[in-house]
Amino acid sequence: MTSVAAQKTAGVLGDDLALNAQQLMGISAERELPVVWAVAKGSSKNKLILVPAALTISYFLPVAVQPLLMIGGLYLCYEGVEKLAHKFLHTKHEDETHHEKLVEAIADPAVDMVAMEKEKIAGAVRTDFVLSAEIITLALATVAEKPFALQVAVLFLVAILMTVGVYGFVAVIVKLDDVGLYMSLKAGKGRWRSIQRGTGRVILASAPYLLRTLSVGGTIAMFIVGGGIVTHGFHLLHDSIHSISEHAGQIPLIGGVLYYLTGPILDGLVGIVAGILVLSTVLGIGRLVRKT
Repeated sequence: MTSVAAQKTAGVLGDDLALNAQQLMGISAERELPVVWAVAKGSSKNKLILVPAALTISYFLPVAVQPLLMIGGLYLCYEGVEKLAHKFLHTKHEDETHHEKLVEAIADPAVDMVAMEKEKIAGAVRTDFVLSAEIITLALATVAEKPFALQVAVLFLVAILMTVGVYGFVAVIVKLDDVGLYMSLKAGKGRWRSIQRGTGRVILASAPYLLRTLSVGGTIAMFIVGGGIVTHGFHLLHDSIHSISEHAGQIPLIGGVLYYLTGPILDGLVGIVAGILVLSTVLGIGRLVRKT
């Protein structure tokens, strides 16, 4: 059951990894791992709050699990659309200017790096709280019909595995450039040294693309997972997608592939539409509040 729950929550992990790695940009190299450790401890505290809260709701008010799951699914869709909107509404020049400010802040001795670190850690822990809530809610939905003792075991195991896995991988990601630089500067002759230097250059060149791939993959997964949650909440929509997938599966030669791809693609499209509707609603409410 823990394996099944982990698979269900895997869609959130790509975004979790990318967001945490991105939030740690601007930290000096020697402080990267201590900051990752600080965020990991904050993440553990988040889960110590969220897991008992989720189990309490499941035990005393199980009827609330499905609405909470729907809210989590809509939030995933909203966050995915917001990321796309940010990408299209901000120019490359604005992103480069932001990056230059980070570099200048690190080089400026007048900048309080301790305060900057605390701000980064606080921001990453806040982000983790939202993503952890999504992970715990998805895991709870997987075992909602199981005995309470099994729910307790699965949720705590998922919380531990996700924390160790995510922040272990984040630590690897943020140190990739240092490892690549170290290997690329290896002195000496011979085939082995040449291989090390070449590997180091490949790591340096590929590290930014890895982070970008995680971010893109995480966004796609958010639409598929979030859209899937929304479609499961509406039986007619869910049954329609299942019927379309079965019809696609009957197409000669490529039916087998289409059967497995159609469902996630349609779930993703539903996720995009749902995210646009939620974002439009949020922006509309924001405008009304500002006017009043």
